[in-house]
Parts: sequence; structure tokens; C-alpha cells
Amino acid sequence: MNTNATSALIWSVADLLRGNFRQSEYGRIILPFTILRRLDCVLEATKPAVLKEHQAKKDMPAAALDRFLVKKSGYQFYNTSPMTFTTLLGDSANVRANLTNYIGSFSDNVRDVFERFNFQPLIDRLEQDNLLYLVAKEFAAIDLHPNVVSNAHMGAMFEELIRKFAELSNETAGEHFTPREVIRLMVELLFAGDDEALTQAGIVRTLYDPTAGTGGMLSVAEEHLHRLNPLARLVVFGQELNPESYAICKADMLIKGQDISNVIYGNTLSEDGLIGKLFDYMLSNPPFGVEWKKIEKFIRDEYTKKGYEGRFGPGLPRVSDGSLLFLLHLISKMRPKAEGGSRIGIVLNGSPLFTGGAGSGESEIRKWIIENDWLETIVALPTDMFYNTGISTYVWIVTNHKKPERQGKIQLINAAEFYQKMRKNLGSKRKELGDADIERIVKLYGAFEENEHSKIFDNTDFGYSTITVERPLRDEQGNVVLGSKGKQKGQPQPDSSLRDTENVPLKDDIQAYFEREVLPHVPDAWIDHDKTKVGYEIPFNRHFYKYVPPRPLEEIDADLKQLSAEIMGLLQEVTA
Repeated sequence: MNTNATSALIWSVADLLRGNFRQSEYGRIILPFTILRRLDCVLEATKPAVLKEHQAKKDMPAAALDRFLVKKSGYQFYNTSPMTFTTLLGDSANVRANLTNYIGSFSDNVRDVFERFNFQPLIDRLEQDNLLYLVAKEFAAIDLHPNVVSNAHMGAMFEELIRKFAELSNETAGEHFTPREVIRLMVELLFAGDDEALTQAGIVRTLYDPTAGTGGMLSVAEEHLHRLNPLARLVVFGQELNPESYAICKADMLIKGQDISNVIYGNTLSEDGLIGKLFDYMLSNPPFGVEWKKIEKFIRDEYTKKGYEGRFGPGLPRVSDGSLLFLLHLISKMRPKAEGGSRIGIVLNGSPLFTGGAGSGESEIRKWIIENDWLETIVALPTDMFYNTGISTYVWIVTNHKKPERQGKIQLINAAEFYQKMRKNLGSKRKELGDADIERIVKLYGAFEENEHSKIFDNTDFGYSTITVERPLRDEQGNVVLGSKGKQKGQPQPDSSLRDTENVPLKDDIQAYFEREVLPHVPDAWIDHDKTKVGYEIPFNRHFYKYVPPRPLEEIDADLKQLSAEIMGLLQEVTA
């Protein structure tokens, strides 16, 4: 059975819930039941061996017993109930008690998954509405065994279900996951800079996602590395704020045999769950344009008390958009270059490229990243790529171990026109990257050459000095007012109403620029050097702008005449 058909079967359970539950509640019931059925199918083959081992060693201390049962299970979890999801339905009068007992017989790490869903009150409510047996029976008929539905398809199915539930409840599905093809592109760009991981046997790499969602980025990266090098191992880490997404991510990691203590619940920015950990690769799709007012105190405290010893030393962006805070968080987890360094891929909207003038938090963050030579590549994606927004988005690749030819350089890749239209829109998502599009972008990155879609710049090309241009204050007779005290004695006093600023590219000599661009127009002006600030911005679209000349007037005139004739003809038909 294909993924779409299985997803449709699961979705059909919503018909049973209609009338007793609000549409916004469907996901809170269907998602945990889906996980429960999946775990039941996964454990099916080893269940008899686990039960036998549990019976033989049930008097052992819990920690020791846990190790034995995990070994028999073949996974990082197990279930010691003599029932299965299917057999517990045999006693229809006691389904609630059987189901509660069955869930309680899972190992602690699985019970936590259902606690995150707050599942027991929903079971009670389903029983109260005489729906529990019917819903459980529907799920028992769906085969979610790994031989039928692979881990990759299971992850895609969860995302499809979440998208549907988000649409029903007017939530933003994009907060939960990133389109799989965008993740594939990010992963390929990350691994493209690390030949070692692609070739050596037994190599181990770590990957971290601070906004893990349902674990899509972690899963795609793991699958991709295994395809490239079956003998490599990727150890994944993550943190997630949404309890239901966290529960799905944790269940997915359990089934794949990952150490689920590496996946942390909580707000990454206000309570870093992996303090002191450093990683080889990092991926993130933080929420676009989401304010951080609720955690402002935590962020500002870390900024003021820890400075560069904390995560936010360079500066803080405006409270209305915290996406750059996630980038700073990731940079704080880069391995030192001497230990192999790190590579980061993060999806951001357009504002982190240029928002904020010299001296602002955003500009200071860009300055710090670029002057440390960590920004390697920015890829402009097509619009309409994400489920909850049609805005322009950009993949930033940040690393502290650039190859020699890339040092001091930044590559911009314009992939805005590389896409295929989807047969069916999914929310705001109308376009997707095909295999050929991803391959084309990765080739542009690898070639590191200038062409229509790829531009290469020096780091300093994005820097500028904001100079303050002063002009003298004059009295009513037009005479320049001079200072009378201290350092200002005898010096022309500035007229604040005539004050202006100019942005001078870092590669320009400030004085030469001033003499060339300013003095010819205002000969009495001067620069107040004490107010000069250095800023950085990345005007991406300006570098790929294509001038389209206007149509000839004769052609426009001919079109207007033709339209006028058509209108007159229509009017005559109406009045005839």
C-alpha cells in the first residue's frame, strides 16, 4: 500500500470524530493512535521473546531488566503487556482499561511520548462518547509494519497528516516541518563540503537541529548519508518546543534506534537543552518573523551577563523577528576549526539579509559572521515553496572551515527560477524542487564560478561605513556660529536640521568619497568621524537584477488602438 493510500485510511478516522470533536481536535487523537499502531507493528516480531524474558527476569532491578528487554526487543523500547493493539479489542466492554494498561506496559521512553500528547483524557472522552472501540478498530485494520511503510514514508505521512490538521485549525503547518526537497538540498550542500564523510568506512558524524519539529531534517540527513556511505554513522540531536511534534520526533528516533536522550523538549532559545555540546553538522528552519517577546528577559539576561561567552554576544535583532537568534545559537555550537570545524544550513526569510542599519543588532550580527569569514553561501529559493507562506526564502551555509579557494569569499546563488509547479497546491506551497533542480544548485555551488546564477564576492563587498555629514549652524545674518568653550572653541557648530548620513562602501576611501560625492554639492560640509559606524548588508536581489527595456512607443500605441477598436465593437453590439 502506498503512503498516500495509508494516509487517506488514517485520515478517514476523522469521519468517526465529526460531531463529537471540533476539527482542531482531530490531530490530538489521530496522531497518537497512529504512533501507537506503528509501535505495535514494529514490536510484533520480537514481542514473544520480550514477554518470555520479562517473565523470567521480572524480579530483577528495573534498570537491569530494562537492558535485557531492550536487547530482546531489538529496539530502544519494548512492551511487556500480553496484549497487542489488535487483541486488546477482543474484549469490547473493557477497551479503555485494556488500552490504558497496554500503553502503561511500554518502556518509560515511550510512555513519555503519550504523556506529551496528554492522551489519557482523550481516551476517556472517546469512551464517554462510545467512540473508543470504533476508533481503535479502524487503526487495528491499518498495517503500519516497517516492511509495508518505510521509516521515510512514515515521516512523510506524519507531515501530511499534520498539514491537514493545521489547515483545519487555521494553524501554521510550516511551524512543524520543512518540505522534504528543501531539506535534501540543504543536506547535499552540507555534505558537499565534507568529502571525508562520503568516503571513509566507520566514520561517525553528529547532526543537530534546534527546531526539530517531527524530525524531518534529522531523518532526511541520516538517510542521505547512508546512501552516500553505508558505512558512515550519523548521531542526531535536536530540541523541539511543540509537545506533539516532539512526541512524533521522539517516536521516530526510537524506531530508528537513535538515542532519544539526544532529543530534548523545550524552548531552544530560553533553555538550551544541550549546553556545551558541539556538532559537525547543523540544520534549522526556524519560524519566519516570529517575535521573541515572551522570552525577552532570558535572552537579554544572557546577552548582558555573558556577552561573547554566551550565545548572543554580537547583538540582538529586533523583538519582532528572532530568526537570527537561532543562527547565533547554532554558531555557538560549532566545533573549533582545529577539531574539524562545523557546517550549518539554515533557512531564513529576506529580512536577515538587510534589515537594520549600521550599529543595529541585525547589522552587528552580520558583521560578526562575515568578518569571522563564516558565511560561505546563500541560495535564493523560489517563492511559494513553504506550506504557510509564499515569501522569498534563502538557505544560508555557514562554516568555520572554508576550503582555501573560498576563504574571504561569499557565493550567492540565485535559484529562484529553479522549480517545477506542483500538480496540486498544498496550502501556500505551489512549487517544488525537482531532482534536476537540486542537482543544478549543488553543481553551481561546487563549481564556485561566476555566471548568470552564481556571483562571488569578497567579504568586504557587503560592508559599508555610515558617515555623518555635518553643515554649519548660521545666525540670522548668515554667519557661521562658532563654539566658545572647550574643544569646540572657535570650531563651526553643526546645524542638526541639516545633518545627513552617507553609506560609503568599505572598499572606498572615506575622504576620497566625501570629496567626490559630497563637497561639490555642499562645500561647507564636514564629517563627524566620532559618529562613523561600520555596517553590513547583503542586497541579494540587486546583484541579480536584470534590466528589461520598455516596449517601443509605437508597439504600445498599436496595442492601445487595437483594444480601443475592440471596446468600440463591443459597445456597438450592446447598443445595436
